[in-house]
Amino acid sequence: MSSTEQKGSMGFVLMVSLVATIGGFLFGFDSGVVNGTVKGLQTAFESTTVGSGWSVSSMLLGSAVGAFFAARLADAFGRRTMLFVAAVFFTVSAWGSGIANGVTEFVIYRIIGGMAVGAASVLAPAYISEIAPAHLRGRFSSIQQVAIIVGLTAAFMSNYFLAKYAGGAEAEFWMGYETWRWMFWMELIPAVLFFLLLFLIPESPRYAVLKGQDGKAENTLSKVVGLDRAKAKVAEIKASLAKDHKPRMADLTAGGKIRGIVWVGIGLAVFQQLVGINVIFYFGSVVWEAAGYTEQDALKQNVIMGVLSIVAVAITLMTIDKVGRKPFLVFGSIGMAITLAIVAYAFSTGEVIDLAARQVEMSAQMGTLALYSAMAYVFCFNMSWGPVMWVALGEMFPNQIRGAGLAVAGFAQWIANFIVTITFLPMLEGIGLGGAFGIYAAFAFISIFFVIKAVRETKGVELEDMVG
Repeated sequence: MSSTEQKGSMGFVLMVSLVATIGGFLFGFDSGVVNGTVKGLQTAFESTTVGSGWSVSSMLLGSAVGAFFAARLADAFGRRTMLFVAAVFFTVSAWGSGIANGVTEFVIYRIIGGMAVGAASVLAPAYISEIAPAHLRGRFSSIQQVAIIVGLTAAFMSNYFLAKYAGGAEAEFWMGYETWRWMFWMELIPAVLFFLLLFLIPESPRYAVLKGQDGKAENTLSKVVGLDRAKAKVAEIKASLAKDHKPRMADLTAGGKIRGIVWVGIGLAVFQQLVGINVIFYFGSVVWEAAGYTEQDALKQNVIMGVLSIVAVAITLMTIDKVGRKPFLVFGSIGMAITLAIVAYAFSTGEVIDLAARQVEMSAQMGTLALYSAMAYVFCFNMSWGPVMWVALGEMFPNQIRGAGLAVAGFAQWIANFIVTITFLPMLEGIGLGGAFGIYAAFAFISIFFVIKAVRETKGVELEDMVG
């Protein structure tokens, strides 16, 4: 018997985790690519502020649907199978969003992409948590957020260089198509790659046991924890499943009330969005142009923030299994509350000089303060709530309700994302950037107490031992 069979291979765990989190990369790319296309969409579709907000945020309704149904369908058809479906949806959306000739057609393709994003957002963490050993689960699950941020940064860089080369998002580019269309089409490369690489990874061992495929589960687990431990692990999973009936949505309630752990999951998912992070990711170019930066400078700020985000997530990746989940969440909430408050103050000193063009006149000092504080905010988010919320959701629910719990929490997360996104441009015109960021700062402050009171530490706890 080889040493790999006796001890398992972390290389195998890393490989399957990296493949699964290409879905996270596409999640990030699909979310970030629209950042640089807002002007192009407004011109091509002759849309208003509300119309532009709907074009950008329509994806999020698809994400809510995808997150809700993917987790449930994964219980029936498997995590890997549903990742294949997500890969196909990413491909269709990338092509269709770029070829669309009207708002309705564009929105349909964005909703399809949103369904893929929502599915990937819950399936990748669940899949990884069911593959990785408990003492390394947080580290490997955090790769999902690394992938999301790398995807965002790749989209920002792609947008920046395409716009720079062509002369703007609205300018004509290759083959007579506008640059903003090519921004969407760049996503076809990772989408097709994701589909092909999924053939290299196995199904989740817990799903295999659920379907009576003990041999497949044992074979996969032997590559993770070694052959001897794999046999025992399969027995543990079978014992856990034997105690319960087939997973169902009704399991989320107990005594006629929704379980407390479900409310905690919903709270984590919603607070992650109410702090306004996706305003930066979806509308970053709009925010910085409103603060006086040129289109090229605004796109460049997005790239810088993407790089900072990668550094922040890398720190969490290396330390989460030592520090734990809860300390990171508390730190992040405090850091975001402070930095968002500073951003709100800086923007509140400005004066709107062109509402239609969303231009704000502010001093160079306040503009710089807003920019650096926003960068610090993004760093705090991606060192805490960004990766840790997904890690927590992927492991906090007992086996019996993991699929249903992820479905509900994921649905809530994307609905909150939609609300924040669809209201940003109207808020920008109504209460200004200062008012909008002040609201996000307030939610960050409230989240401190939510984490301290409601969130339970899951560091090092086996999935079979999760209670709720």
